[in-house]
Amino acid sequence: MDTHGYSAAERLERLPISGYHRVIFIIIALAFFFDSMDLAMMTFLLGSIKAEFGLSSAQAGLLASSSFFGMVVGASLSGMLADRFGRKPVFQWSIVLWGIASYLCSTAQDIETLTLFRILLGIGMGMEFPIAQSMLSELIPAKRRGRYIALMDGFWPLGFVAAGVLSYFLLPVIGWRDIFLVLAVPAVFVLAIRFFIPESPRWLEQAGRGDEADTVLKRIEDQVRASLGQQNLPEPIRLPRAESTPGNFFSALAQIWSPLYRQRTMMIWSVWFFALLGFYGLTSWLSALLQQSGFAVTQSVYYTVLISLGGIPGFLMAAWLVERWGRKPVCIITLLGGGAMAFLYGQSAVFGGNVGLLIGTGLLMQFFLFGMWAVLYTYTPELYPTSARATGSGFASAVGRIGSLLGPLVTGLVFPITGQGGVFALGALCFAVAAGVVWLFGMETRGRTLEELSEGTVAG
Repeated sequence: MDTHGYSAAERLERLPISGYHRVIFIIIALAFFFDSMDLAMMTFLLGSIKAEFGLSSAQAGLLASSSFFGMVVGASLSGMLADRFGRKPVFQWSIVLWGIASYLCSTAQDIETLTLFRILLGIGMGMEFPIAQSMLSELIPAKRRGRYIALMDGFWPLGFVAAGVLSYFLLPVIGWRDIFLVLAVPAVFVLAIRFFIPESPRWLEQAGRGDEADTVLKRIEDQVRASLGQQNLPEPIRLPRAESTPGNFFSALAQIWSPLYRQRTMMIWSVWFFALLGFYGLTSWLSALLQQSGFAVTQSVYYTVLISLGGIPGFLMAAWLVERWGRKPVCIITLLGGGAMAFLYGQSAVFGGNVGLLIGTGLLMQFFLFGMWAVLYTYTPELYPTSARATGSGFASAVGRIGSLLGPLVTGLVFPITGQGGVFALGALCFAVAAGVVWLFGMETRGRTLEELSEGTVAG
């Protein structure tokens, strides 16, 4: 088939979902999984680190927030770097950086050094998250894009559970330092990205590198044919054309604040900030708060892991619903559901720590909150054009990480005053505010190609 004259989007969108797409998905999702496991580990190790260094609640909150400070920096820089120099190289270097930083955390002998290394780790993780969602959104056709990105985000609760299982079995045996050492090993996964993940043809084309885009596209088309066992692919369908806009380092940042994208940017930044303020203000302290309620270390880790299992059906349900109901309604439902369950969880922890009630409300809380994550990672990159997608996703993530940074710190300050009930009520309020922002200002993106959405013709 002669594809001369067709754009990268037109050639990618007409491809049937194949084993090749699934391999791409698995590699990117596994990188996301390892990153998430490293980030989630602080939830399970914070109590032990707090005890070893004799930290106050406020100091422990500052340590828990340190990686999020790094993530603000990493997410801000990586988006602009990826829109200027390409998705693939930034993605690779982010994994190398967090692998080195995880190893350095294992060598820390005082709280100041550990905090510094957690900041460095956060920079690597902050770089990886927005690039992963941008890459996947640009390689998967619109009809399945939402489902695949939501499923990718599901590797975050899996990473959370894996971190809990790892700490449950290894923490009593090798201690928290060696757990960080173990977590540095998956950084070798960068080799799989280097050899199997292509640069985004959409990005190459808009950057004015048409010949390279054509070479990558031909390779993708050959892989899809081989995967499907057929010689012919469907005819491309004409789509809106995006102009080539290589620009300078800051041009994408200016674009997301242009009149066309300004409301989208304000909306998604607000949602990320309040959602992550609530989420990390609660989950970073789940295990430590259980310990302060009288549960033993291993018992608190066990219950935290058990509660986190609710996130697995949560993200699976969200991955299905984003293509059935749409991004906007599912985002609102998961935020409101997560807020309601967070409030009830806090009250159940206050009234004697009834284990059945604690686990039941905790499971439902994580069901909705990990569903929320799946929608956010699906929704965000769809709001921006290829020339500013990574920048838009990166800065939304960075603003969210400011919420992540403040969340554990605020919890550490509020807990001595209000107790667990007040902490979880505050988290519930954050989710309610985020849901209100989506309801008032959000737009629906389901079923539209990225190029159609960048035209600005979709109603809210």
